[in-house]
Amino acid sequence: MGRSASPRGQSLTRAPPAVLLGQARARSTGSRTMGRLVGLSLLGIALALLGERFLVLRNRLKASREVESVDLLNCHLIKGIEAGSEDIDILPNGLAFFSVHPLLSSSETQEGSEKVGDALEESRNTNKIVVRLMRKGLKYPGLHSFAPDNPGGILMMDLKDENPRALELRISRGFNLASFNPHGISTFIDSDDTVYLFVVNHPEFKNTVEIFKFEEEENSLLHLKTIKHELLPSANDIIAVGPAHFYATNDHYFSDPFLKYLETYLNLRWTNVVYYSPEEVKVVAEGFDTANGINISPDKKYIYVADILAHEIHVLEKHPNMNLTQLKVLKLDTLVDNLSIDPSSGDILVGCHPNGQKLFIYDPNNPPSSEVLRIQNILSEKPTVTTVYANNGSVLQGSSVASVYDRKLLIGTLYHRALYCQF
Repeated sequence: MGRSASPRGQSLTRAPPAVLLGQARARSTGSRTMGRLVGLSLLGIALALLGERFLVLRNRLKASREVESVDLLNCHLIKGIEAGSEDIDILPNGLAFFSVHPLLSSSETQEGSEKVGDALEESRNTNKIVVRLMRKGLKYPGLHSFAPDNPGGILMMDLKDENPRALELRISRGFNLASFNPHGISTFIDSDDTVYLFVVNHPEFKNTVEIFKFEEEENSLLHLKTIKHELLPSANDIIAVGPAHFYATNDHYFSDPFLKYLETYLNLRWTNVVYYSPEEVKVVAEGFDTANGINISPDKKYIYVADILAHEIHVLEKHPNMNLTQLKVLKLDTLVDNLSIDPSSGDILVGCHPNGQKLFIYDPNNPPSSEVLRIQNILSEKPTVTTVYANNGSVLQGSSVASVYDRKLLIGTLYHRALYCQF
């Protein structure tokens, strides 16, 4: 019998095993090569993305910016505030509240109220002191803290006094002082003249809002309530609008420290403003890079929000249902932290960080600088922006807030000293 034929009449032949093996190896090598090329391509894309994000982050931090000093003549450092006063709020009667972190023992507090010239000399000659003080600031992810066991506190200063001093306010029993880590603060005066103090707190790196009643005769705070809510995962600053009502900023979407770093690095712009009341809690503004300081206009019609890494101040209109709609954005050339209102003019005072990178990578020979801006007529087409104070870190490092009362200016910092000026 003859060989069976293919449908086309052609005989079927089989390649030798060596040829088949070679073909299989070639296909395998080609697959591995393609896989490696794909892997290298993906790695290159990832590295390019990371590099681009790094350059963007440096720009957001203003990592190359230096500041020229703008001095105020009649200033001194405030005794008793050695390691940061992140936020300051002043009542209409001149009583100023400071959130400080941590409270230092008397042995750690330098004697006397040092003049700026003395501080300059100290910072030049005793860097060890500066480092010690710098490393005891607000305990917060990304910021140095080498005194994790030292709690924070609230200080008060009466600006009507000829020589005002910062005094610690006693806090009522039952409140966990050991883990008190205050951040943004705000006061509210009720119709019966009761004064409430709202404090953003980070006990053990968690997030709460504490409400206190201020008892002036006893120089004390009565703790009323601790607020925790899933819509407040990373609270930063607060503005009280009622006895149990407030707006608060979240400077991150996540509460986990690693996810916070990733969120910041990728610039996800997921941070927001939340309105809280006993009846409802809701997000009222979102899409910020890093929402930070918040305040309200004197007529209570507008909310101001600082977006620190976007170098912006947002003006939002407040509605009867407490929702917010954006009216305008003011762009600046610095990292804007906390916002305060000059009660005599309605101007906004801004505590700023000219170079944010220096906040997180501390060098005693090149410390973080300070800057205070005044913004006039922010609702106009061309607001006026003036530098009130600026320093390269030789006197004041890491300014976070500036508040004014009757031509007296207070400047607080993240983890350094606080300055009192008359002008």
